[in-house]
Amino acid sequence: MKASEMGSIEIEEKGEHMKPTVSPWTFWRMRRYVVAVLAFFGFFTSYALRVNLSIAIVAMTEFRNVTLDNGTIISVRDFDWDTKLQGYVLSSFFYGYITTQLFGGYLAARIGGKRVFGAGIAVTALLTLVTPWIASLHVYFLLAVRIIEGIFEGVTYPCIHAIWGKWAPPLERSRLATIAFSGSYIGTVVSMPLCSVLASTLGWESIFYFFGAVGILWCLLWAWIVSDSPEDDPKISKEELDYILNSLEVKSNKATKIPWRSIVTSMPVWAITVSHFSENWGFYTMLTQLPKFMKRVLNFDLNAAGVLSALPYLLMAIMTQFSGHFADWFLVKGILTTTQVRRIFNCSGFVAQTIFMLAATYWLTPVGATLCISMAVGLGAFAWAGFSINHLDIAPQYASILMGFGNTFATIPGIVSPIITGYLVTDETSVVEWRIVFYISSGIYLIGAVFYGTFVSGELQDWAKDDGNVDSAEQKQNPHAFYENRSFERDD
Repeated sequence: MKASEMGSIEIEEKGEHMKPTVSPWTFWRMRRYVVAVLAFFGFFTSYALRVNLSIAIVAMTEFRNVTLDNGTIISVRDFDWDTKLQGYVLSSFFYGYITTQLFGGYLAARIGGKRVFGAGIAVTALLTLVTPWIASLHVYFLLAVRIIEGIFEGVTYPCIHAIWGKWAPPLERSRLATIAFSGSYIGTVVSMPLCSVLASTLGWESIFYFFGAVGILWCLLWAWIVSDSPEDDPKISKEELDYILNSLEVKSNKATKIPWRSIVTSMPVWAITVSHFSENWGFYTMLTQLPKFMKRVLNFDLNAAGVLSALPYLLMAIMTQFSGHFADWFLVKGILTTTQVRRIFNCSGFVAQTIFMLAATYWLTPVGATLCISMAVGLGAFAWAGFSINHLDIAPQYASILMGFGNTFATIPGIVSPIITGYLVTDETSVVEWRIVFYISSGIYLIGAVFYGTFVSGELQDWAKDDGNVDSAEQKQNPHAFYENRSFERDD
């Protein structure tokens, strides 16, 4: 689209260049950013529903003094679960989560990501509402409900890439995707201290009632506002619609015949998969174990443990926004290629995480450990500007399937890590036992950095090309000039 044809777009003349500009305060008028913000709250809700048990289980299994009618004081707890059983309870969510990654990606590619994303969170929210009652029946029923929740939440990450495959212009992929993904960390930041407050004031049951209700509310807003694709959105402007459609390398994002052999033999795909596995190992280890580590080793009370456990994710949420914008900036300016951006951001994040995770095993003061763990988790934001967007670079029409493929393997840490920690840390106050847990996470980060750095690619793969749906001539000749600064606001 030529600048002279953009009726609602302000034009500023700089020499021979005519450049469209948009006020940064009117981003909400661009529908792709409306989708990103609602996806942000979707991941916020998803992780709040996922992480609530990490805090609740501390209150559910904590001893408290009770005075009997005869004046005798005894110590009791609601659930008499040892550390091994707690490990299985915390990991049970991921038994279901791992089963629907590929299915979620495939289903989203076929019927669209909006419905799959919304339905996954809706069912999880409903089950969260009945969790206190289920837990009171038997631990096996709780395990079953958490597995079912995992089955329905398992579709969320793969299907969001089906949405971005239709909504995200290539040079805005990093920022749009990281806006959405950062909801996971803000959800963790908010839910951890809030869960602690709810448990201390209203009882641990209130945690599940509150976040279940929040999940239902989000689902209603998502169904009402978001469309599967720009063409289906009645409120999108013609300028923004044309911009999105003209910028996509692959005009059709609906996968027809899926090239499974090419996918499973592609080293760039395995680079993403190994990297995702590595990031999730450290992330899930901290997500499920950090409140307990803060309370048992650093001697914080439940409220303080919840607040301080949330700090790493607050840092990650903030840094995710910067990393996504920086990644796109390097691409828009033509300073780095897509492959270089993904490699540099991903590997630098992993190396920094390795260093700080190791440091946390020796600086075991409240300030030192909190700082190191915060940096170790927070710097993962740079890795997310690498591997988590990479699916859209190498095969946009199969991105949801690739995310499902990679996240299947990346869910294994959520299952294995809490169980291994439960066996390694039999004495929850033992620094030596906790140190082994941190060593394992550090080593896996380093392996991920080496593997991804070796095999990463940011180029559209041959097996993902569709000769009938290729870029425009202008885009092929000068992609940076074609995309640069093309952000449109709605024409009222």
